[in-house]
Amino acid sequence: MSNVTARPNSPICPNKTGIAFEAFTQGGEHGTMSQVMAPPWLDVLDETIGACVTHRRPDLEARLREKRAQQLDPKLRVLVVGESKQGKSQLVNALLNAPVCAVGDDITTTVPTFVQHADTPSAALVRNASAGGSIFHTPTERIAVPIDQVTKQAAAQHVVRAEIGIPRALLDSGLVLIDTPGVGDTRSAHTASTFATLMQADAVLLVSDATGELTSAEMTLLKKVMEACPNVTVVVTKIDLVPSWRHVVERNRALLARAGIRAKLIPVSSALRLRAAKTGDQRLNTESGFPELVTCVQSDIVASAELLARRAVAVVASSAITQLVTPLREELTAHDSSRTVATISTLQEAQRRVDELRRRSARWQNVLNDEMADLISDVEYDLRDRTRKILREVDKTYDEADPAIGWDKFEQWLEDNLNEAATTNFAWLMERAEWVAAKVARNFPVYREDLIPGSVLPDDLLEPASKLEKPKIEPFSVPQKLFTGLRGSYGGVLMFGLVTSLAGMPLINVISLGAGALFGGKSILDESDQRLKRRQAAAKAAAQRHVDDFFMKFSKDVRDSGRHIQRSLRNHFSTLAEELQETLLESARSAKRAVQDDQTERERRMREGRKELDKLVMLYKRVQALGGPAMELTA
Repeated sequence: MSNVTARPNSPICPNKTGIAFEAFTQGGEHGTMSQVMAPPWLDVLDETIGACVTHRRPDLEARLREKRAQQLDPKLRVLVVGESKQGKSQLVNALLNAPVCAVGDDITTTVPTFVQHADTPSAALVRNASAGGSIFHTPTERIAVPIDQVTKQAAAQHVVRAEIGIPRALLDSGLVLIDTPGVGDTRSAHTASTFATLMQADAVLLVSDATGELTSAEMTLLKKVMEACPNVTVVVTKIDLVPSWRHVVERNRALLARAGIRAKLIPVSSALRLRAAKTGDQRLNTESGFPELVTCVQSDIVASAELLARRAVAVVASSAITQLVTPLREELTAHDSSRTVATISTLQEAQRRVDELRRRSARWQNVLNDEMADLISDVEYDLRDRTRKILREVDKTYDEADPAIGWDKFEQWLEDNLNEAATTNFAWLMERAEWVAAKVARNFPVYREDLIPGSVLPDDLLEPASKLEKPKIEPFSVPQKLFTGLRGSYGGVLMFGLVTSLAGMPLINVISLGAGALFGGKSILDESDQRLKRRQAAAKAAAQRHVDDFFMKFSKDVRDSGRHIQRSLRNHFSTLAEELQETLLESARSAKRAVQDDQTERERRMREGRKELDKLVMLYKRVQALGGPAMELTA
């Protein structure tokens, strides 16, 4: 085997001339990177890859080759995962005593952030050619950015990861800390990027705050993480905010014990750690719990890199061998001459299941298309109904009110009601979509809960398509009132002047002047009423246009979201149907070969199959010796 760069396995070195923070966090001697022979456990991994090639499983082969390439990478990736707002980014900052990851109530990590050693502080965003690329594909562009702008600019389109380099002794031996988006985020692309990064992790820090014990969702996440990476440490954060954090830690340990999960649990406070680093307070640093965490990182991860690698290889190789053994064992059973009748029954059952799956495929596609069409129609009708109710309230309001008074309050009221209608309507869309997914999933023997994509929510959901236009307010000034009054009084003076002139009175007299004043006042009142009605009509028209613009924008968002959900469900169930069909077809082919082969051929194939099975069992035992799960696989 040729010389290749292997993982470092020496402890992290102290920085004797570093800042005070480094003085009480680092220990040991400088580790060095050298050219050494490839790790011996790669021989076992190579044999497993060869078995996958022999048994024609290119999917397993590709997965194992990716794991092998990772073993030759000198970097040691430690993933920091957990649900949103659990203190992951602050934990990374506290470990390094550097604000490399932005934190705050209105700030969240949107792409994996790789923090590694560099002689001088630097940061960059990595972009792929398309939005669908993997975070480990060869990047087409690497853009240098200021460190304090990484989180803000990482939300740009096609950015798949952020890279930050800082001079820290903790990272000097090749350790890479990876801050990830919160698992369970409503945008599925963020959660997907976290799990994609998990496949490349050497160790994982699962973060949960001390405000409560591990939830069922976090326990599920922990089990899923350990399926891909068995080297997991649970970190309980924010103990400075919870007086009873010790009880929470004990309950968490009991939960892990009952679940049979062997993961170390360490309580810490990032706030105390950062204050201790700032003031140089050793006692406060000890109280923060970080010395134990740093020691864990140094001894259980960096210094135990070889053990972690063996465990990771054991997990992925064991899974692959188990998948190779199952169909081989079934084939040997089917070729047993004493079970010819049973083999024929197996063939018939396999063919029946294939036919049933094909019927179900047509059925679930029709169900999905019909239900999603009804869903989009119902949601659009609901949105129209809500906006019409808002317009009726607008009409009722401006049948009485004057738009010239309190327009700002009306504008805020209208925006609040439209936002509420949008939020409620979209929540209903997601609820109905989950019901549709469950209905379609009942056609399959395998059912998962996480079928609805979280990225269907548009980023500008509550942003108005256009600003509400304020209607034109016509002023009714004193000169205008005077002119209107004079114009109205003219008819009164003339009319009553002519009538009184028959009685011998002059044209301009007390009666004609009084009538003119009365007519002038009425003209002013009528003109005021007409102007008010015009303002009210203009306000209603402006509100109608604004609501129509809102309806056009949001109804398109709803239709796009519905189509996104439909495509996601269709792709998921199509993939599931193809996997099930391939499995059933392979079983049917195996049974058919068993029926058609003659006794001699069956015996020959049984000998070869038994030999291959024995090889796989021996290989499995060698894999288990690397540190994999204690499972028994027999021939």
